[in-house]
Amino acid sequence: MRFEVYGKQGCDLCKSAHTKLTLFLDKHCVGQGVALNFVDVETEQGAAEGDFYDVFHIPTVLLLKDDAQVLARWEGRPPATQELEGLVRPGGHSAAA
Repeated sequence: MRFEVYGKQGCDLCKSAHTKLTLFLDKHCVGQGVALNFVDVETEQGAAEGDFYDVFHIPTVLLLKDDAQVLARWEGRPPATQELEGLVRPGGHSAAA
């Protein structure tokens, strides 16, 4: 399972979303079980990945299963802590699995 934050390097809201997820994963001891990636949509590769997942707003945060299936999606804002707690259990397991 992994989180992907789609955004731009100079975007404060994108940085905030990434930082919030980093802190959440560290606090709940799931950092080793759940990856976190920042995808810069201003690069060719990032734009292609964003197109694949229909990213039209930044930040867009996706929670993906290992097979790249989208479990959850947030557009234009970081996810609320309560939403994260409902989706990711300590130890890196998805509550949706």
